[in-house]
Amino acid sequence: MLTLLVIEGFRFYFFSNERHEPPHVHVRRGDGLGKLWLQPVQFAFASGFTRPELRRVRELTLEHQVFFLEGWHEYFGR
Repeated sequence: MLTLLVIEGFRFYFFSNERHEPPHVHVRRGDGLGKLWLQPVQFAFASGFTRPELRRVRELTLEHQVFFLEGWHEYFGR
């Protein structure tokens, strides 16, 4: 697992065995867990987050989308 960003208590990360999936990030905070596709930014799944947290996770992912995509391509080599 590679942590990319910790912000406002949300931890955004990759799993090293998911290179064959489209670019995405995982996010966790407290009991909340989610996975977001990066092109376009949308939830693959989410559980344990409140509505405001879901909104904030999406906002943060959009704000850092380029950084996450660059990290994905650098880490997975594509």
